[in-house]
Amino acid sequence: MSEYRRHRSGKKKIDVESHRAEILAKDDINRQLVWLDEVNGYKIRPGVYSMYGATMLNDSIINFTVYSNGATSITLLLYKRGDKNAFAEIPFPESYKIGKVYSMIVFGLDIENLEYNYRVDGPWEPEKGLLFDKKNTLLDPFAKAVSGQRIWGEKSYGEDEYRARVVRNYFEWNVTRNPEIPMCDSIIYEMHVRGFTKDKSSGVTHGGTFEGIKEKADYLKKLGITAVELMPIFEFDETRDMREHNGRTLLDYWGYNTIAFFAPNTSYACEAEHNNEGLELKQMINALKANGIEVILDVVFNHTAEGNEHGPFISFKGFDNNIYYLLTPHGEYYNFSGCGNTMNCNHPMVQEFIVQCLRYWVEEYRVDGFRFDLASILGRDQDGAPMDRPPLLQRIAYDPILGDVKLIAEAWDAGGVYQVGNFPSWKRWAEWNGKYRDDIRSYLKGDIWAAPEAVKRITGSMDMYGGSYLGYESSVNFITCHDGFTLYDLYSYNSKHNEENGWNNTDGANDNRSWNCGAEGDTDDPGILDLRFRMMRNAITVLMCSRGTPMLYAGDEFGNTQFGNNNAYCQDNEISWLDWSLIEKNRDYYDYYRNIIQFRRKHPCIRKDLEPAKCGLPFISVHTENPDNGNITKDSRVICIRYAGYYDKKGHDDIVYIAINAYWEDIQIMLPGAPAGSYWTLCADTGDDEGKYYNNRPKPLAFRNKTLKARSVSVFTVAYGAEYG
Repeated sequence: MSEYRRHRSGKKKIDVESHRAEILAKDDINRQLVWLDEVNGYKIRPGVYSMYGATMLNDSIINFTVYSNGATSITLLLYKRGDKNAFAEIPFPESYKIGKVYSMIVFGLDIENLEYNYRVDGPWEPEKGLLFDKKNTLLDPFAKAVSGQRIWGEKSYGEDEYRARVVRNYFEWNVTRNPEIPMCDSIIYEMHVRGFTKDKSSGVTHGGTFEGIKEKADYLKKLGITAVELMPIFEFDETRDMREHNGRTLLDYWGYNTIAFFAPNTSYACEAEHNNEGLELKQMINALKANGIEVILDVVFNHTAEGNEHGPFISFKGFDNNIYYLLTPHGEYYNFSGCGNTMNCNHPMVQEFIVQCLRYWVEEYRVDGFRFDLASILGRDQDGAPMDRPPLLQRIAYDPILGDVKLIAEAWDAGGVYQVGNFPSWKRWAEWNGKYRDDIRSYLKGDIWAAPEAVKRITGSMDMYGGSYLGYESSVNFITCHDGFTLYDLYSYNSKHNEENGWNNTDGANDNRSWNCGAEGDTDDPGILDLRFRMMRNAITVLMCSRGTPMLYAGDEFGNTQFGNNNAYCQDNEISWLDWSLIEKNRDYYDYYRNIIQFRRKHPCIRKDLEPAKCGLPFISVHTENPDNGNITKDSRVICIRYAGYYDKKGHDDIVYIAINAYWEDIQIMLPGAPAGSYWTLCADTGDDEGKYYNNRPKPLAFRNKTLKARSVSVFTVAYGAEYG
């Protein structure tokens, strides 16, 4: 039984509602507060009900707010840092509950030495999905920092126990506004925070951290990308399902099992940030923005780390299991995520939670966009059926705080829904274009019968993104990403090699559309190596010359390998870490990669429709080896695409011609005539026998005919007067 007594004098001296309004006012946040009640020796008063989580009002006064639809009572547990047992338990008085929200301000706390979690009581009726159990200690769903996760690969507390910490927020942003780069002008670079710089070859001081990325800001700027897309940085427990295999410790390295949606991963900070968690992440974001680079977060709202009936009670199961998760009529978990549970995203309470989370990361961390993992789950109703107009997706699309951020959907899930080209968009959502990946992979490896589909993908997938979509603003084009082969491995392995994952090579995708160029894996054969790098140049050239937003996978620019592993989710080692020494080893390829990125940035006619060309050419036209033939069939061995438009900054038409020979023999092509007063120049040729793959100062072509080497790509531009390229 808790000790509860009323502070009568406090009640006489202060009006509760007027003082609550004062708390909300920025200038009054540190004003001396007066306690009204005392519970178990701690002075308390009703809190700010709209301020979810734990919020510091001053150094010793904290506002705690949490909600539950089905709970009968909630108790706050307070711990000294690192202690096993709570030093205080403070039940929320019934009078401190408004609706389903519990809120109280606690006085006399030392936030420097404080951790907290909750006990939630209520009915235990598993067949109805009600799993309230006051014996469980639960993490605050709105926790801004999670303790015990600081050291990568180690856990300070019990297997299923997590505690939160109170966070100060004193960071001052040097960058006053986001870059707000249009999707069509963006070049996204997907990376894993730890794997990007963990290897010693990265040359940074703080490898594997936010600080390590900050140290590489200049590298990223020179590479030419406009945005980094960070694989999950919300707090996750990498020790989940930790195991040993072939002498390696396997962890939940990727982090697609979220524990706390409002908290950054503390092990990605190079120093302990007690009560200042997120500081290094903000400094990293600030540095990237100063270099004109946006930050996009890969977010996982389709499931949580709590798993199915056999999984742990971390947070949501104990607060409102039947609301946060999609359940069968018998209280079991639907598993459309492939990870044991599925979040009930379109329930109003879960909608509110997700939108508040997104707003928090935009307001507090100034992120520029989100990529939503298995986003089709966000469109399922409470019975698991796909909805035509999912309220959550619509709400995110029209939310004022999220009005300028990029919204990118992985438009499928593990339950069989595939919505690429058909994801509910409200003209706000873009998509990872999985069909682009598949069709371009097929065509480039020599499946010439895929030419008609390849043309559609290169020219913006308008067969998919017409109508209510935004065309080339909707399609995020990619050939490789974290989920699958690296670009080097795509042309080094016919089959996946995931043996090191410990599942007898049964995990990972079997449909890779890859080609080893004549030898499986490592080889010293110079002919095979030459072909592999030519195929890689082909891939990046086609990607950079396609309508839509290109997305690159970190390390592809210098030929990083995962040794044939196409599902390296558990590999915290050299399989997943980038080997930066490959920049020098593959210098010609790396230089070409950078140059072709810059080429895209110099020629906006590739990225979008400009003003109509003065010469009268259409924005996009398609050709075979004969410029007068625009009929691409399954027998076509060559694809040629011309982009044209008037570029007002240059004062003349911008015209680019890309010719792709995916066939295994040389083919002669003829370029179309250049407009009056101009001439064709060759800017890139992936099949150049002399290794001059890119010309920074291209010379005029003496003839309109050109031999395309077997399995090669050439790129031409029209030049005027003394200006080239």
